[in-house]
Amino acid sequence: MKRNHFFSLIGLIGPIGPIGLISLICFMSPISLSAQKQWSLQECCDYAVSHNINIKQRENLQRQRELQLSTAKNSRLPDLNASAGQNFSFGRGLTAENTYSNTNTSSTSFSLGTSVPLFTGFQIPNQIKLNQLNLEAAVADLEKAKNDICMQVAQAYVQILFNQEIAEVAHRQIDIDSLQVNRLQALVSNGKASGVELSQQQATLAQSRLTATQADNNLQLAILTLTQLLELPTPDGFAVVRPDLSGLSVQAGLSGVSPDAIYADALTVKPEVRSAQLAVTASERSIDIAKAGNYPTLSLSGGLGSNYYTTSGFPSDGFSKQIKNNFSQYIGLNLNIPIFNRYQTRNSIYSARIDRDNQLLALDNTKKTLYKEIQQVYYNTVAAEAKCTSSEQARQSALTAFEQVQAKYENGKANSTEFNESKNNYLRAESDLIQARYELMYQVALIQFYRGSELTF
Repeated sequence: MKRNHFFSLIGLIGPIGPIGLISLICFMSPISLSAQKQWSLQECCDYAVSHNINIKQRENLQRQRELQLSTAKNSRLPDLNASAGQNFSFGRGLTAENTYSNTNTSSTSFSLGTSVPLFTGFQIPNQIKLNQLNLEAAVADLEKAKNDICMQVAQAYVQILFNQEIAEVAHRQIDIDSLQVNRLQALVSNGKASGVELSQQQATLAQSRLTATQADNNLQLAILTLTQLLELPTPDGFAVVRPDLSGLSVQAGLSGVSPDAIYADALTVKPEVRSAQLAVTASERSIDIAKAGNYPTLSLSGGLGSNYYTTSGFPSDGFSKQIKNNFSQYIGLNLNIPIFNRYQTRNSIYSARIDRDNQLLALDNTKKTLYKEIQQVYYNTVAAEAKCTSSEQARQSALTAFEQVQAKYENGKANSTEFNESKNNYLRAESDLIQARYELMYQVALIQFYRGSELTF
């Protein structure tokens, strides 16, 4: 059945209830999104985490920390170095007879040496522990980066749901206004309504179309924001899954808990707190590393070597014979005792202690920021619950008023202004209720997220 024929039919069959009217409108409006892929919040978060550039940089930083830890552990191993040298000397020089003469000499040398640290003032074990802490902090920072992108995705996701609801209300207003325009046209044709009423309703329809256009634009911008977070090339064809609100209950988020209880749980699971705590421990290790400058160091070294030497005008043994005869070995202990190094060690210790104090302040600031966030989410949830209750009552009142005004309007006892105002109030109340439920769903999900659960609806 064509739409204009349907409108004419509505005008002929007389008044219908608001629920029936909206049901007919939904029937007339085919859902084009059914063929599109609809993204759930979990799919959006997973995709954003795997494609976000900041997270990839954090992953690279974690790999760097792993390499630094490996380097620190391997510093305990002995090193091994080989060298070879070739020297030529020309001109006047001292001879074996302690006289000077013009001679040319050449020498070839080979050596192989190794050294191993025996004691470094506990610098190596402390450096290993420091790098291990840095690696754990990098893992925590990576986890926080993932949480941050998921929260941004969730906010954008809910914004799409909000704007989607507003856009649908706007289009329902167009359909309702269109029905009334067609109804009035039929009444004007029969002489039962004035042209003024028809013009007023047509003006209302034009305004509804403008409102719907603005709502569609806001929805498209919200979709663009989310697709950019996901690093998708285009927002075309993107759609989200609408969460099921039927089982929504605020008790799932607030029953038996308080901001302090949520905060206590968050301290044990939030990666930003773990990272700040690790930074404090790492700064204490840095103090121990700086103190190593006050201790003596002891190392063991050893090596092998040989050389070949010739002088012009004098006979010399062959290369292989000299290499064999000149072959030497050495082993030694090297002790280095610091006495005075221009206060470098002292100042390094002071600097490390200042850094430790700063890390303690950063940890305290992280905890305070987290507590403030939890307080905000908790009271937002309380407000969302109250808003849901009020919105439900407002919707029921608006529905009752709309039914009464519609009946009067279609019986000629109310004008179009009263009808449009009542209709808009009802649709707005219905939209406000759904948005309030989405807001409550989001806030409850945030509370569970701060307590260690995944961010999901």
